[in-house]
Amino acid sequence: MKQNHSFHIPVLGIGYTLDTPVKVAQYGIDSVVSLVDDILLEKLRKVYCEKFEVHYNEISDKIEDFRAKRITSYLNLINDISKKKFEDLKSATSEKANELKEYINLLPDSSKIKNEFKTLTNKHFNLNKISDWVKNNLSIGSIDVNIMTKIDKDNYSKGEKLPIKYNDAHAALRGFANSDLSSSMILSAGMSPRLYSYIEQFEDFFPNKSGFIKKKIVLKVSDYRSALIQGKFLAKKGLWVSEYRIESGLNCGGHAFATEGFLLGPILEEFKQNRDELIKSIYEILVSSLSEKNKTVPNDILPLKITAQGGVGTTEEHDFLIDYYGMDSVGWGSPFMLVPEATSIDNETLNKLVIAEEDDLYLSDISPLGVPFNSLKNNTKDIEKQSFIEQGRPGSACPKEYLALGKSDTGKNICSASIKYQFKKIKELKLENLSKEEYNSRFDKIVEKSCICVGLGTSALKANNINTKVEGEGVSVCPGPNMAYFSKEMSLKEMIGHIYGRTNVIKRNDRPNMYVKELGLYIDYLKNKIQETKDNVTKKQAKYLNSFSSNLEKGINYYQSLFKDLKCKFSDTKQNILSDLENSKLSLQNLNTQIKKIQDSLTILK
Repeated sequence: MKQNHSFHIPVLGIGYTLDTPVKVAQYGIDSVVSLVDDILLEKLRKVYCEKFEVHYNEISDKIEDFRAKRITSYLNLINDISKKKFEDLKSATSEKANELKEYINLLPDSSKIKNEFKTLTNKHFNLNKISDWVKNNLSIGSIDVNIMTKIDKDNYSKGEKLPIKYNDAHAALRGFANSDLSSSMILSAGMSPRLYSYIEQFEDFFPNKSGFIKKKIVLKVSDYRSALIQGKFLAKKGLWVSEYRIESGLNCGGHAFATEGFLLGPILEEFKQNRDELIKSIYEILVSSLSEKNKTVPNDILPLKITAQGGVGTTEEHDFLIDYYGMDSVGWGSPFMLVPEATSIDNETLNKLVIAEEDDLYLSDISPLGVPFNSLKNNTKDIEKQSFIEQGRPGSACPKEYLALGKSDTGKNICSASIKYQFKKIKELKLENLSKEEYNSRFDKIVEKSCICVGLGTSALKANNINTKVEGEGVSVCPGPNMAYFSKEMSLKEMIGHIYGRTNVIKRNDRPNMYVKELGLYIDYLKNKIQETKDNVTKKQAKYLNSFSSNLEKGINYYQSLFKDLKCKFSDTKQNILSDLENSKLSLQNLNTQIKKIQDSLTILK
């Protein structure tokens, strides 16, 4: 499939991009659908069946394999709708002329297709003349899916535990595999050997002789080593990773999978330097494995994309990632939450994001996964949660249980945001005879967990006028820190115009460079880790702090060298960037002094 745009819209929470393909795929824009919530998918499928006059048959949760079947049906529906809208656009009739022009206008000004179209229509807009050209040159955006490998809880039927293939992530994978889509499956949240091995059961993930793969595998990774290990693991099964999607650990929205102080720039540099070796070493394993399995071996080496996302906010940053590091595409996530033409967001949440500033966007501990989670202060889900706490009944009813990954005393799934879990933990807490200060501190940690598996989908329900009686009105929000610098609702044309430098929607002049912002987030993260451990530190923790700091120092040195040597890039902001880097180095030196004291205290205790 041709790629006409140099950006993609990554998955945004559970619900914000569920129907994005229906809105943007006809313009050649790639986007990603979350496969966490099959209940929400089924509700949206009903809405879109009614909207596009397609017969709707409910897939009840009483039938076998309902989760996978719901996912397959939803993906097939949005694929059919998107294809129809695209074919209508390509029909080159006078009624669709404006949509065709919109497709072309959204493309980057450097696009070969855009320039050819201008040449063809320079003198007059002759629909018959350009009809064949349109059919041969325009392509639909890819409808990709995202599966969080960690969200793979066991499921039960009539009290009996079902086989592993009915686990949540396995069923989601099967739902995608059985769909009509020819697109990519993005696997995020870490390596899952059991889930990865399950992919082998579906032929669509294997290449044919010409190298075509109907369903491609994309791995979301935070460093080169992880990409190499996971790529080789899958290659041994005859499976090729078609794309490595590098994500900034702390500068993206949603869950923050922080690295051990490894910064995005040095990570991208390592991919740049080792790209050919990565392809060669993994492809050799793939060919050997395919031969052993008596499967088709492609005639030529398979293509590999490397993309990046996290905190990108200007055309200059976008172009730099592509021109300097050779990225095949750049993900723009959080800003698209301000584009109702592209995402499903309710008006109240949209307005909260419009006025949000740096202090309103924070790294929270609300996720039941136990992973730091980017959130918006005073989001309606947190307000709802606080109301329940004040009423003396903390916790969620847990109507969907997607994050019920722990086990109760009876061995059943339980979520740390649920009423049952929090009631039990608070009851245990009361028996410990703690001081009021210690009790309140530990109580707050218990009740901080929020039902985000529901909250992250509620906005999509409200935006599509779907009843929220079961879920409640509370909306969880997952913007990255970059959202602070985008402060108005935008049209799709405005947002894409900003990406490609045709306009500038950022009115503030104090936005830091994406690398500087990420560095600041990591320094704050290290500062918090030092505070957490300084009074009761172990040898392992001290080693972690030292390693983290060392990696940050190497990253700062890399950036200082990079920006000093750059010609014709960031010319207007270079001095500010270098000054910010120097200040960050001083902050890190102060933290190193604290780490040294911690290490010395361990030596004394020894």
